[in-house]
Amino acid sequence: MAGPIAPVSPGAHDLPVILVADDSLLEQRYVSRILGQYGGWRVTFVRNGEEALAAITQAPPAVVLTDMNMPKMDGLTLVEKVRERFPFVPVVLMTGNGSERVAVAALKAGAADYVPKQALAHDLGPVLERVLSAGLAEHRRFRVLQGMTRRSSQFVLENDPALVPPLVSQFRDDLIEMGLCDVTGATRAGIALEEALLNAVYHGNLEVSSDLRANGDEAFHKLARERRTQEPYASRRVRVTARLTTTSATFVIIDQGPGFDVTKLPDPTDPEFLERPSGRGVLLMRTFTDEVRYNATGNRVTLVKHRDRPERGE
Repeated sequence: MAGPIAPVSPGAHDLPVILVADDSLLEQRYVSRILGQYGGWRVTFVRNGEEALAAITQAPPAVVLTDMNMPKMDGLTLVEKVRERFPFVPVVLMTGNGSERVAVAALKAGAADYVPKQALAHDLGPVLERVLSAGLAEHRRFRVLQGMTRRSSQFVLENDPALVPPLVSQFRDDLIEMGLCDVTGATRAGIALEEALLNAVYHGNLEVSSDLRANGDEAFHKLARERRTQEPYASRRVRVTARLTTTSATFVIIDQGPGFDVTKLPDPTDPEFLERPSGRGVLLMRTFTDEVRYNATGNRVTLVKHRDRPERGE
């Protein structure tokens, strides 16, 4: 999969392009007439999502404006594809009566904004100007981050599993911004980091065994909730250090539990091990990162992710 492609920053001789995807020629003319009242951008048209993706691949626009109902590829699918392949290109929806549920799904999938068709004449220009302004600021930030060669961070987490997803989200963004991998690669690495962090909380600090999951998760989570308020478990913390360069990322996760015998850690690719509750996490950690190392006492794990794509400038 290709890496994220950022829209070209508009200059005096390079006006931002608004790519409109709509299969109705009548609606294309209507939108063209509305946008023609505003200066400062160029408008191009395609008839469906497939043509839109092809156009974005050739030259990423500043904004994609799409109808929801189109042949070959509808607006929702287009939003999902653009979000996956071109995360720096915002998508604005044109919604008609009866498409409200699909529009909500598209917003959840990553659309930047929407304009009801009955309000196009009044709202379309201001919405696009707002999205363009935000997109330009994000593009400038992207250009600044392209010059970053190293990033380091440290975190100390309480034994609250709810803190893990936002931290993993931050690490995913860091991996993309440092140019180490694309969105899919960052998602895979994020899954590995989430497994390692949850292991540190549940198995390390709270000492809750995966064996409790043999008959479901209820007993497992019940004991975890109890131990979060009991000593010595409650005062333990998970310490996380992240060091990223343009060639690799190293994440060190340390818990304050008693650890485990790392020599008894079974091969996660063993078919019998895959069926065990603890098998999935170890397998994902080893599959989605390039190196997984434990210390001798088993309360520190190091995950290393090497660069997927050529280094900037290569």
